[in-house]
Amino acid sequence: MPYILIAIGVILLILLVTNIHVVQQSRAYVVERLGAYHVTWGVGPHVKLPLFDRVAKKVSLKEQVVDFAPQPVITKDNVTMQIDTVIYFQIIDPKLYTYGVEHPMSAIENLTATTLRNIIGDLELDQSLTSRDHINTQMRAILDEATDPWGIKVNRVELKNIIPPRDIQDSMEKQMRAERERREAILQAQGQKESQILVAEGEKQSAILRADAAKQAAILEAEGKAAAILKVQQAMADSIKLLNEANPNEQVVKIKALESFQAAADGKATKIIIPSEIQGLAGLAAGLQTMLEKDR
Repeated sequence: MPYILIAIGVILLILLVTNIHVVQQSRAYVVERLGAYHVTWGVGPHVKLPLFDRVAKKVSLKEQVVDFAPQPVITKDNVTMQIDTVIYFQIIDPKLYTYGVEHPMSAIENLTATTLRNIIGDLELDQSLTSRDHINTQMRAILDEATDPWGIKVNRVELKNIIPPRDIQDSMEKQMRAERERREAILQAQGQKESQILVAEGEKQSAILRADAAKQAAILEAEGKAAAILKVQQAMADSIKLLNEANPNEQVVKIKALESFQAAADGKATKIIIPSEIQGLAGLAAGLQTMLEKDR
């Protein structure tokens, strides 16, 4: 009898331990009782009723990312492209996610493909290539509304790659190459223009500097001549002043006049006209000079 009680106790303990569940953060357990939905367990420890309860599904409440394979789509102007999408979604109702649709990921993928075809079908090729944000916004709104009955919230939809046909890719590459060459030509022309402007500015500044230098040289030369003339005039004035202070007689004045005529001739003039009042004095001076030379 004691062994039976011990065995029963061990069995009950095993059943209790095996039916205790601890739900981790950002997860939820959907529990069924006798095959029907019973409760959704949140974070923390829970005890399952043996033989009657079972965990139907363990659901992650984190945001999830699904990358779907490229899908062929046709634009409004009949161009077939390959577009792959990335879906960011989160399960907000574990019960609806468990019982709402069979194979939820497959359902989302098919819904994404049909929605993408509908949107791209209303756009031309150029619009499809340049309207990513518009397409993403439209797809997110449509998918979020369509997945509400499944307990799923679509947070973002991104077009990962848009791959046009090979011939269109070649045309686009040629167009881009031509555009790059055009921009390069414009940049080179602008560089040459700026270079020529700089050269012209340099020549202009050089000419201005040369003109300023010549101007300054002419000013300095004129100032030098003026200063020399001023000094000569000052010397003459001082000489006249000294003569006046010495009170010279008429003969001395005549001799000074003669010296002035001699200096004016400077040995280069062939004729000098001497006033009559100092001609006699000039002859006297010449005679004296001759006598002095004989005495020597």
